Amino acid sequence: MRVIVNGACGRMGRALVEQIQAAPNCEVAALVDPRGDGTQVLQRIEDAPAADVVVDFSHHSAVCALMDFAEARRLPVVVATTGHDAAELARIHAAAERIPVFHSGNMSVGVALLCRMARDAARLFPEADVEIVEIHHRHKADAPSGTAKMLFSAVQEARPGARMVCGREGLSPRDADEVGVHSLRMGEVVGVHEVHISSPSQSLTLRHEAHSRSLFAEGALCAAEFLMHREPGLYDMKSLL
Repeated sequence: MRVIVNGACGRMGRALVEQIQAAPNCEVAALVDPRGDGTQVLQRIEDAPAADVVVDFSHHSAVCALMDFAEARRLPVVVATTGHDAAELARIHAAAERIPVFHSGNMSVGVALLCRMARDAARLFPEADVEIVEIHHRHKADAPSGTAKMLFSAVQEARPGARMVCGREGLSPRDADEVGVHSLRMGEVVGVHEVHISSPSQSLTLRHEAHSRSLFAEGALCAAEFLMHREPGLYDMKSLL
């Protein structure tokens, strides 16, 4: 499997390259990043050679150009960025009508399992309060994180009336339909996500902690392998599980 790594100069791009180099039957087809030197790391994805799949760890704002490229080449693409606006999300969905697209707010298989457990817990304890806490490094641009939004969506599957409340200042008392989402930014924390489910009689805490960024690269490479020979469509971690 020949992989184009888009966003190759970033931390996640570098982690993905290490995973590809260590994986059997995988190789880097091209490294792409606007910060590249134009030789070893291409500055424009349009200049990339033939490949089997594209994995994007660049920036959400690059997704439209990425989809144009992938559609023109008929290449499967893994979108591993977060923070997309409505127009960017629409472009991802439009591309998925013509090519296989894997899009997830978090590439960790463990987080996908956490989402499944959060959904089940919200269903099994229908009267319990649900709160989501996410912790990331001080450099992270978006809040709440894409993973926190995934967790909320999982809860919402069990409780269609649920609504997200980011932080809670001056809001009292707590509405039964609220799902509080709280974002902490500090130090170099890779990523911690907790789902708290609390009823009058008991409390349950589900927690996932990323020890290194390699788990996201591992998941992205699994997603790329999953997309090989798939029909056009929009896939996510639930599809992979």
